[in-house]
Amino acid sequence: MGVEKEKLDTSIIMDEDEFNRSIEPILMKKGKVYSEAPIRDPNEINTHLKVGFEDMIGEPSSAHSFDRVWIGSHATFELVKFFFYRLLTTLLAVPMAFTLGLVFGVLSCVHIWLVMPVVQSSMMLLPSAQKIWRSLTDIFIAPLFQSLGKCLSSIQIQTTEN
Repeated sequence: MGVEKEKLDTSIIMDEDEFNRSIEPILMKKGKVYSEAPIRDPNEINTHLKVGFEDMIGEPSSAHSFDRVWIGSHATFELVKFFFYRLLTTLLAVPMAFTLGLVFGVLSCVHIWLVMPVVQSSMMLLPSAQKIWRSLTDIFIAPLFQSLGKCLSSIQIQTTEN
């Protein structure tokens, strides 16, 4: 009772012309040609989000539920994931696009009109500042380190074992 001897496999076979490449259920009538789904992630920045049911739920070989429970829970998982993704994108996509457009617009403006002029101005002043810095290090720091080097170069360290 409750012990299954063999595992059942479930598969769905569809004709190639009836197969829709999207995740939506097939609602179109025959006769319409399905176009290739557009690539919405061409740089594959969201490969870590390709989470499947098997990635989340796994039964060890010592404990198996009924196959119909497994199939039903898999279908429920996919349906809830599909529904909530559509619901949340419907509610959040336009406000997030507006907010991110605003943020990136402000960042672009600040970079173009504030940061780059400051960087370019400092790059124009750098050759003269570099000459002054080199002169200061040659006058004050170089003699100090040369004398320290000569003083410390006569130190010898020997190790002996007891």
